[in-house]
This record gives sequence, C-alpha cells and structure tokens, in this order.
Amino acid sequence: MQSSTIRELFLDYFSSKDHLVMPSFSLIPQSDPSLLLIGAGMAPLKPFFTGEKKPPHPRVATCQKCVRTPDIDRVGHTGRHATFFEMLGNFSFGDYFKEEAIAWAWDLVLNGYRLPEDRLWVSIYYEDEEAFKIWNEKIGVPADRIKRMGKEDNFWEIGLGPCGPCSEIYYDMGEEAGCDQPDCAVGCDCDRYLEIWNLVFTQFSREASGELVELKQKNIDTGAGLERLAMALQGVYSIYDIDMVKPVYDHFLNLADSSRRDQEVPLRIVTEHSRGITFMIGDGVTPSNEGRGYVLRRLLRRAVRFGKLLGMEGNFITDAVPLIADIMGPTYPELKEREEYIRQIIRLEEQRFQETLTQGMDILEDYIEDLREKGDNALSGDQAFKLYDTYGFPLDLTEEILEEKGINVDREGFDLNLKEQQARARAASRTSTGEESAARYRAVENLTTIFTGYETLEQSANLILALVDGDPWTELKKDQKAEVLLDYTPFYAEAGGQIGDTGYIEGPNGRFKVENTVFSPWGQIIHQGVVEEGCMSAEEKVTARVDGGRRQGICRSHTSTHLLNRALRSALGAHVNQAGSLVAPDRLRFDFNHFSALTADELQAVEEEVNKMVLANVPVRAEVTTLEEAEQLGATAIFTEKYEEDSVRMVSAGDYTRELCGGTHVSASGEIGLFKIVSEESIGSGLRRIEAIAGLIAYRQTVEQDRLIEKIAGSLNTLESRLEQKFEEYVVEHKALQKANQEMKQRLAVSEVKTLLSEAKKVEGINVLSARVNTDNQESLRMVMDEVKNHLPSVVVVLGAISDGKVILVGSATPDLVSRGLRADQLLKEVARQVGGGGGGKPELAQAGGKDAAALPSALDSVENLVRDQLKAAGKS
Repeated sequence: MQSSTIRELFLDYFSSKDHLVMPSFSLIPQSDPSLLLIGAGMAPLKPFFTGEKKPPHPRVATCQKCVRTPDIDRVGHTGRHATFFEMLGNFSFGDYFKEEAIAWAWDLVLNGYRLPEDRLWVSIYYEDEEAFKIWNEKIGVPADRIKRMGKEDNFWEIGLGPCGPCSEIYYDMGEEAGCDQPDCAVGCDCDRYLEIWNLVFTQFSREASGELVELKQKNIDTGAGLERLAMALQGVYSIYDIDMVKPVYDHFLNLADSSRRDQEVPLRIVTEHSRGITFMIGDGVTPSNEGRGYVLRRLLRRAVRFGKLLGMEGNFITDAVPLIADIMGPTYPELKEREEYIRQIIRLEEQRFQETLTQGMDILEDYIEDLREKGDNALSGDQAFKLYDTYGFPLDLTEEILEEKGINVDREGFDLNLKEQQARARAASRTSTGEESAARYRAVENLTTIFTGYETLEQSANLILALVDGDPWTELKKDQKAEVLLDYTPFYAEAGGQIGDTGYIEGPNGRFKVENTVFSPWGQIIHQGVVEEGCMSAEEKVTARVDGGRRQGICRSHTSTHLLNRALRSALGAHVNQAGSLVAPDRLRFDFNHFSALTADELQAVEEEVNKMVLANVPVRAEVTTLEEAEQLGATAIFTEKYEEDSVRMVSAGDYTRELCGGTHVSASGEIGLFKIVSEESIGSGLRRIEAIAGLIAYRQTVEQDRLIEKIAGSLNTLESRLEQKFEEYVVEHKALQKANQEMKQRLAVSEVKTLLSEAKKVEGINVLSARVNTDNQESLRMVMDEVKNHLPSVVVVLGAISDGKVILVGSATPDLVSRGLRADQLLKEVARQVGGGGGGKPELAQAGGKDAAALPSALDSVENLVRDQLKAAGKS
C-alpha cells in the first residue's frame, strides 16, 4: 500500500466517524513560545486541549508534518528513527474516550490496513485496568499479547497539568529485524517490534502536591507515524525503503563515490535530513544561530558533512529539492510553489558551509593531532568555541566528529565563552512568557471586549475593569499607571505587525491617556496608560477617542506594505513571502524571503510600481469571507500563519492585491500620497528587509533631498541639471590629483632614501637601518622602506614617524635574513613597547604604533642591539 493511500485511508476513516479533517499546520508554532517547532500531531491543537480556545469541532483528524531532534544521534543507525516525519492523528476534545479510540484504531489497523492480527501486539500502562479490559474483553486481544509497561514508556505528562496513560499498537517485523537476544519482546530497543500507533488518554491533572486528579473533560490524543505504518504495509525494514523515501536515498546513492556506497549510515543521514530541511524552509524557517533557525542549520550542515564523507560534490542537498517536491508535492503543494525559493536558501547555506568546512576540518584535525601528542582526550572550550564562532561549526557537529575518535569536548568551557554572546541575545529578545502573561491577566479571562475601530475612531463605552500590576482596582487616581478594559473600543490592539493605537478615554471625572493597546492571552483588548486628569472608576460610562492623525499615518503605512508585497513579487518572483513587518505612523518595515540584495534598478522598479498604484487611487476594501473563497480569489497569506477556515478578513486594493489581514487601512490608495523606500538590507540568510516611509513624511524627505542637491550644485557653481556631469568631472580631476600626489611622494621618498642610506650600520655583517622619517602617514613610511630595500637587497630596516602626536612604525627583514633567524614582527613589537604601543605582522614585514613620541629616538637607537640579541638567540637554537 502506497504512503498516499495510507494517509488518505486514515483521514477518510475518521471523517466517516464524524471527525473534522484539518490540513497540516505549519512546522512553525503559532502563539506558543514554549515550542521551537511542531514535533507532534497534538502540538498545534494544544489551545483546544487546554481550553484556551474552543475547537472548531469536538472531533478532529490530521496528518501533521513534524520535526523532532532528540533522537538525531540515532538517525541512520536504526531503520525507524527520523527527525522529520508525518504523524497521523485523531483527537477528541471532551467527546469520546478510551473505548472508541481503541476500537477505531484496531478496526482501521485490521480491516482498513489489513495488517495480520498475529503480528500485532498491544502495550498499556501497568495500572490502567480500564484499557486492559477494553483490549481484552471488548476487542478480544489475548492477555498474553497485551504488555503492561511502566510510567517511562506508557504515561504521558509534561510537568503539572493534563496527563494520562498511553496504549500502543506494535507490529512484529519478524525475527530477521530483531536483535537475536533471548529476551527480545515488545519494548525492546531493536527494530523488530515497531510501534505504529500511540493512543494517549488524557484523563488526569497532575497537581503541585503530586496528586492525580480526574479531569471533568477527558481528551484523546493519538499518533500513528505514517512512515512506520508504510514500513509495515510495504514489507520493508526501514523508512529508507518506503515509497516516498527510497527515491531520495537512491538519488544520493548515485551521487556517492563508488568506493563509499556501502556506507549505509551516512547515506541514511543525508537522505533523512534533506527531507526535513526542505519542509522547514518551505514553512518559512531560515538558517540562523538561534532557535528553530539553528535546528535547520544544524541539520543542513550535518547533512553536508556526511555527504562530503561519501565523496559527494557540488550543492547536492540543493539538487535534491526538486525530487522531494515532486514526491511530496501532491500532498503539500507549498513545496512545489516555493521550490525555487527553497533551493536558493539551501544553496546559500550549503555554499557558505562548504567554503568553511574544509578549513574548519583542517583546524579540527590539528587540534586532534595536538591532543594525541599530549595524550589528552578532551578538546578545550576555547577551541570548540573558535570552531563555532569563526568557522560556523555547530558544537553538536564538533562533538559528533570527536566522539568518533574517542575525544570529549569541554562543554563547560564552551558555555563560558558563549555566555556573554548569549546574554546579549537573551536581553534583546527577552519577553514575558505565556504563563506570566496569563497570570497577569487572569482577571480578564471571562470578559468580552468588542472592537469597533474599523468603522469609527470615537466610541461610547463602559469601563468594565481597571488593572494595576494585574490586580483589579475600583478607582484610579491622577498620575496612576494602569490598564483599562472597555466593553466596546475603537482602539486597535497591536497585532500582525501593526502597532497599537494611542489616544484618550474620558470619563465624567477624569481622563486616561492611552499610551499603547495590546491583546490579553484570551483576546481581550487592553488599554495601557496613565490617568492624566482627575480619576477614573470601574463601571462608569466613558468616551474613547483614538488619535486620528496617528491612526491615519498607520493606515498609510499598512496599505503601503500590501502594495509593496505585491510589487516585490512582481519584480522578484512568486517565491517572495512576507516574513515580518512593522507598521507605524511614521515608517514601515517589511521583511521578506529573498536570496540576494536588490539592485538599484530593482528597488526603483518596486518603488515606482507602488507609486503607480498610489496615483491610480484604487479603492481599498475589507470583507469577511471563507478561507477557501479567499484563496480562490488569489489572496496572499503569511505562510507561517494559520487561519480559521470559515471566517477570514480579506483586504483588497482594487484588483492589484488581496491579502488576509486584520489591520486598518486607507479607504483608497491615493490617500497614501507618496511612497519612498529608505533602505534595503540583509537580516539573515535568505531574509531581506525594506524600510520605507509614506505620505507627508515621504514628501518632507524628498523636499530635504532637493534642498541638499540645490546646495551641492551651488557649492560646485553649476546647475542642478548638470550636477551629475560636474561631479564626474570632479572625480576625474580628483583621480588625476591623487596620481600626481602619489608620484610626488615617490620622488620625495627616493630623495629622502639617499640621505637615509648613509645612516645604515653593519651589525655582525648585516645591514641595519633605523631612522625617523619626515612624514605623517604609514603609506609614505612604507614607500620609503620599499625604496631602501631596492637599494639594499639584504637589510633589516625599522622606520618611525610622528603623526598627530602619535608614533607610527614600519619594519622589514629581507628573506635571506629571516632564514638566519631575524624577525621584523618581533623587532617591531619590542620597539613599539618602548614608545607605549604595540603591533604585529610577519617575519618579513610588520607595522606598529605608540603614544610616546618623545621616546621614539631612543627606541630607534635600540634596534642595533635588538638585532644582535636575535642573532645570538638564533645561533643558540
């Protein structure tokens, strides 16, 4: 049975059992800072399990793409472990429970997939008598084929909160897949007994006291690994032999050096990781040194390293993307849609890593050789950090390479080196956790606030709650900072890149200045600010007024981002997707996926297209529709977001652009007035950022630039229309003057050298020249030194000069003298020390500087003795 059929049969079966079949969620978790990536079928549904959100249906079924890395070290070494996999799952939110979950799973396995019953085994939590009775008495599984297992294997919990026992279905792959141990049975770590389905019965809550309390609403969370089911149904012993993975394995097998094709583990690793890499980038993850971007970078660099061990050449991970997209595209069409973008991101990362891999490996081999000579078996934290920081080696990769050679890494030392860097990153990204936010706003959980700001900027309302540091207050006094909730509000809460509104809330006895507007964890609109006049009381009637001028600036910026998004896709290609934004009254920022800097012509084309749409003054309208209808109309969505199926807000600017968006906008594009790009830059691998301005701010900047051009033209005594020509003339003239100046310096250097040569001394038969030169820059000093060497082919020369009260030094030893043990870098280091400075370079050439100009003469006089000392040291060695 093909994988596509396995997937389809599962979803159809549970659809027939009144489950809502939902498409796979993105690998990037939404509104869950506790997760880097989706690693289980239930992870995107967690708000429905916790009660934070109401599920769209009490029964749901999905085939969820997942990435999970705890078992990364086992990938390739077994036939069943993977970092990327598809998890088939059926879920109940307070609806059915154990009996139905068990009965349906068994029915599908036996009668749907037609797996032979005599090869099926079941495990339960050892205290779950209810599950045992269902399996044994109602389903008819013999007691000797039901294995009781402990808490570690068959009880699911993560800290405090919902938890419960598990029951698993295993498929016996046969003795040939086993470990040949006499005690091999269900639960053995070999590949014989393959877990194909896990049923989690969430029926308890773990309290702080450690007690298990029965939940009123019991839930079902099941997971059946598609790849493992395919192994059983296709009669193969590893995921690398199933229909949707084997073509990728064979592809890499053909790329491997013929002498290394028997190296199974590296081939498996490259194959497995390439699938996860493709899906992660397809969902918007980009390589970085933090978070999910680091997970991606680690997988990609690990795959490259193992591919290189197999003799693979070129961008072999990049070249596998079309094959993976062809295989998986029918189920995940986004892979085909974003295929070129995925290839570009992988190519950039692959090339960068390959450039440093050889050099980094050479450094690591030197470290290993040094450790062996010393009889040491631990790489220092300093060395591991240098590989990480300078050569881009993830610590895991360094550890993996060294583990193969029996060498450890000083993790503690590495962590100390990394501490300051990590502290800065944490400080930059530190935010309140979801749990802290939920605790702070617990008092608002059951309140309702209604947004009216699409239609009006002024609203009569009731002040339903006031909070000070999370605690409810009945009355707020002047100058008191607080958070206020209204039953109706025109204030837009920060979301989707658009910053929150500001303004005032006025009551009968006072006025509250709104400094920001945000959402609570449960979606209520919260006004943050300070009592500016009088006092404000809960339950009183108020008038809420948004700062209209500021809101209008925000609307201009927001509609501009929609036009910019479309213009970028027109100019650069359909791979462009929004990766983030900031919509403020005075500026906008738009982050997007693209693999290279925009040229000046591309930026001009984008800016011009946006302004053409501004001049067209097309109507900007918002409508609520279904997700399916919006997609049929060509609406653009942020592909890392998840939208409700039955209700989405679509904003259109004529027929030019349609986007799913909850923000505020102008009513016609002409209200933007003028759009101007300020900057374009890289913010990460495959990520670009454009900053722009709109409206009066853009006009003012244009006026300022015109004034500057007028001023420059006046200074050059020319017309603005001839400014470019005049500038080019000045450039030509400047280059000619530079050339003449250089020639003059050369003649002066030659002239000065004649005087300097007479000061050369013989030290142990060697020409030594140390002298002060009348110049104020290092370039001229080096020029004089080169002239000296032209006249004295064998010489040690040290020259000094004073520039802005500071010492500058250059030194050189000709190659024949270096071979005798003389080193210009060491000479100059000692001379620089005498003038209060330092420097460095190579044995043949060095430069330095210092602060003590008065000490220069004596420092130069010491050169002869320093040369003697070096010669003596060389003679002794």
